[in-house]
Amino acid sequence: MGIDGKVIAITGASSGIGRATAKLLAGRGALVVLGARTESALAAVADEIIASGGKAIFRATDVRRRSRSDIEVLVALAVERGGRLDVIVNNAGIGPISRFDALRVDDWDAMIDVNLRGTLYGIAAALPVFARQGSGHVVNVISTAGLKMVPTMGVYAATKNAVRTATEILRQEAGPNLRVTEVSPGMIATNFGDGITDQPTKRMIEEQLGEIGIAPEAIARGILFAIEQPPEVEVGSIVIRPTAQG
Repeated sequence: MGIDGKVIAITGASSGIGRATAKLLAGRGALVVLGARTESALAAVADEIIASGGKAIFRATDVRRRSRSDIEVLVALAVERGGRLDVIVNNAGIGPISRFDALRVDDWDAMIDVNLRGTLYGIAAALPVFARQGSGHVVNVISTAGLKMVPTMGVYAATKNAVRTATEILRQEAGPNLRVTEVSPGMIATNFGDGITDQPTKRMIEEQLGEIGIAPEAIARGILFAIEQPPEVEVGSIVIRPTAQG
């Protein structure tokens, strides 16, 4: 057991769950390969990790690119610098949530592009590498929004449940050498509310996060738990939420 020496690519790594995961995994000896849209924020995370004695490299990565080139380059960087890719953590996600009658269709499109297509592109980039190696691990960060249906979360939950379905079928197709894990965070104290364009919804979510949100490190520990198991052990699904969350 352990992750020392593993090469792990993480999308959405510049803040929140991605940042916490990168720091924890690097602290346990992994080489973390960081992707997110903002290069300066990625550089800051990598600098923190390196200053603490860890190993990190990064590349600006937009998982929404229809050409899939960004995520493919991130995976190639992992293989080039680390010699292999052991795990991909598909964490990039956005949540500009609102009621359906707000008709924020551009926000719907953005969530489909990042949350669903971005995750599928990450899977598509990693699977050929895992096939060549004869091993690998896909970790998809989903959400409890897809487990409990509530107003304002319609499109967001739909994208997350689409990923949940894809993850389970990938697990069934994977065979004995590929591990597949879904992690569903609940109310986590991140900057999730920053991307909400509907102001009443934004105020509601920020109030809830302030009252019961737990630290993103809780999710990072769940991801670490799944990764550090022996190769014949697969942790299929983890739900992590505040005890106060209904």
